[in-house]
Amino acid sequence: MFTTVLLFTLGLVFLIVGAESLVRGASRLAAAAGISPLVIGLTVVAYGTSAPELAVSMKAAVAGQPDLALGNVVGSNIFNVLFILGASAAITPLLVHRQLLRFDLWMMLAVSAVSYLLAADGRISRLDGVLLVAGAIAYTVWSIWRSRRETAALQGKSAGSLHGPTDACESVVSTTAGEPHVTQVAGGLTSLGTSVGFVLLGLGMLVLGARWLVHGAAGIATAFGVSELVIGLTVVAAGTSLPEVATSIVAAVRGERDIAVGNVVGSNIFNILAVLGVAAALGQEGVGVSSAALRFDMPVMLLAAAACLPIFYTARRIDRWEGWALLVGYAAYATTVIWNAAH
Repeated sequence: MFTTVLLFTLGLVFLIVGAESLVRGASRLAAAAGISPLVIGLTVVAYGTSAPELAVSMKAAVAGQPDLALGNVVGSNIFNVLFILGASAAITPLLVHRQLLRFDLWMMLAVSAVSYLLAADGRISRLDGVLLVAGAIAYTVWSIWRSRRETAALQGKSAGSLHGPTDACESVVSTTAGEPHVTQVAGGLTSLGTSVGFVLLGLGMLVLGARWLVHGAAGIATAFGVSELVIGLTVVAAGTSLPEVATSIVAAVRGERDIAVGNVVGSNIFNILAVLGVAAALGQEGVGVSSAALRFDMPVMLLAAAACLPIFYTARRIDRWEGWALLVGYAAYATTVIWNAAH
């Protein structure tokens, strides 16, 4: 039992540190590509912090543990909205970007509903998984294209308002025999190499951490007679969501509210389209969906996504009392899951 708990703990630590390394490197690469903070939160940061869920669900699907794979995704999405968004708003009110209201919030609600419809027959097939992954790729490409177009438009307006200093700057560069240019390129290459190194280190730690966490979680479930679905919905879901907890709370405290909210919305979209999609595509028979998940957990996930509509549209902000209401909602959900498992 000690070995099982140790594996679980080490796996969790590796997932958290690996995700931090991955997010740090990926954020630098994205910023260099001219992507807005909101889209960085919706894609790069959200996908990076969701990498633990991806690694765990992939490993669980290949190992023939569909309940753990599904529970990890559903539980993480519920945890993201009710706990992470609630905790972030309880610390400081969060402003909601207009772009989230126009598209991304509705996208989160739509993919939540689609996943429930796909699971209605008791299984998310391999074909369903491939379609979900295709949706993840399309959403990511479209988000990046939209952000780069908007950034280019803003830069064009800024460039049009500048006059005069350009020639002076060019003369300074030409009289320094190109040395500043060499320094800039060398610094850029060093920064690029460091960012890629963070990404590779994070990926390696995520793969190893996922393996240990799944083995540990399965062992704990067996030892205490708790189902893999319950372990996935609670312990594993909360554990793999810790990077999102840290990222959103730190972003909220530092005033990066676009990243704080975008991280949650983007993570939920990624969890369903990519994490659940890859798990279903890799599983020999897709991902099986238990009747308990269909009756209770997946509807709660859908309701949590729907609850964001009135909260986000009210003055385009999430107030502290709304954050506390979300936290109470998660406490009620977790209590219900544990109560049902005990009885």
